[in-house]
Amino acid sequence: MEKALCEIPLPEETELMESLSQAGKLTGNGNGMQYFGAILIRSDLSLEELDAYYSGYRSNEWECLVETQEGQSIEVIDHETLQFSEEIKGSGYYILYSWGSGNSLLEELDIRGH
Repeated sequence: MEKALCEIPLPEETELMESLSQAGKLTGNGNGMQYFGAILIRSDLSLEELDAYYSGYRSNEWECLVETQEGQSIEVIDHETLQFSEEIKGSGYYILYSWGSGNSLLEELDIRGH
């Protein structure tokens, strides 16, 4: 997930600050694995402009989601603590993230999802 996000060309007036990923039981109830990738970007573009740009890279409703990032903590994850190491000061910071899931029998055996 993280690598795929890093490979998307950045829009003008935007720079990549940091990237990260996590796998495990990250959101929701019950057993299950989620895969999460995110990049922290700094941009002079608005949230609406960034969302319009990245919407062209979405193949489903769980990919290339953009939100304003305030502080280092990533709020879209329920069951883990994940944060950027980059100190976030002021405005113009955004998180671009995607969710994924595995499609194999091995996913059922991965204890991180239980």
